[in-house]
Amino acid sequence: MLIWIAFLVVMIVLLWLFRGILLPFVVGAALAYLLNPLVNQLQRWHFNRGWATAVVLLAVITIFVGVFLMFLPLVGQQIIGLIQRLPGYVTSLQGLVTEWSPQINEWLGPERAAQFQTSITELTRQALGFIATLPAELVNIGYTGAAVIGVTLVTPVVAFYLLLDWEGMVRGLQGLLPRDHKHEINRILSDIDKSMAGVIRGQGGVLVIDAIFYATALSLIGLNFGLAVGLISGLLSFVPFVGFAFGFSLSIGIAIVQFWPNYWMVVAVAAIFLGWQFIEGNVLYPKLVGSSININPVWLMFALLAFGALFGFVGLLLAVPLAAIVGVLVRYGIGKYKASTLYLGINGEVPALTDASTANDPAGTP
Repeated sequence: MLIWIAFLVVMIVLLWLFRGILLPFVVGAALAYLLNPLVNQLQRWHFNRGWATAVVLLAVITIFVGVFLMFLPLVGQQIIGLIQRLPGYVTSLQGLVTEWSPQINEWLGPERAAQFQTSITELTRQALGFIATLPAELVNIGYTGAAVIGVTLVTPVVAFYLLLDWEGMVRGLQGLLPRDHKHEINRILSDIDKSMAGVIRGQGGVLVIDAIFYATALSLIGLNFGLAVGLISGLLSFVPFVGFAFGFSLSIGIAIVQFWPNYWMVVAVAAIFLGWQFIEGNVLYPKLVGSSININPVWLMFALLAFGALFGFVGLLLAVPLAAIVGVLVRYGIGKYKASTLYLGINGEVPALTDASTANDPAGTP
């Protein structure tokens, strides 16, 4: 126990110390883990491991670059247009609220109506403040352009060498496991692998499907900047409910300004998000992710915020996989606890209820 706790502490300290250079290695490792089944399949078709790795990685890079170059002009134009028009949308919404003030006073009463208008004013101020600082943030990103290029070049190299020697690394780790506990550790690692597969492959698939659906549906109904809003909403779906909340609020605001008084279009925009949220929760997520993650969304959001605060963007990438691993280890620890004498008692049985404990339960319900 002390050895594993010390190992965990050392890993956390190393992550914090090297958080500034970890991004290409984290993305490369995730890419290698994601593509390893494809490389294994090509090996079963009698491909050499090196050739299989090169073919799979080259195909993925080609697809990614092709899609990027195909959609970058349109998506970039929409995002820039959305940033430029957002102050106007906020001002228009504020104007509509002022116009509806008599009805709002009648529905809510003067006091609550004043609170509602104050909230709208504060939201407007925050939105305009964010827009005012956005150009400076984009300039700061531009200053790190060399770092972005470095990540773009280093990530495929890291993924290639990890894929090339994946089987050797697995055998090396297997050789380091304690002989007496090897079977049990392998069982835990198998559970972690299933959980990680659910995170990276399953949740990644849900994220991509969300982005495609939202972008397509919002564009088809004619919402201004629907492609950009849909893609951003889908890509933010890796944080539970954040993608939905962001896309829903922004789309409804744009729809009110664009379509009012045709409120049926506003209802259609709301139906897209609410209907897809139901499908995602009841069809997509169970089918693609299933119970492999088995983490409460509240703890998942906490993990994202905590790791993001500690390690920045790298922490956001690591938060969900590490939360999945911690979930597996916690369930294992609970299982060991329930099999121990601390839980079962000295004689291996759950102690009977005492008189004091049954004082409020005359029937002696077990």
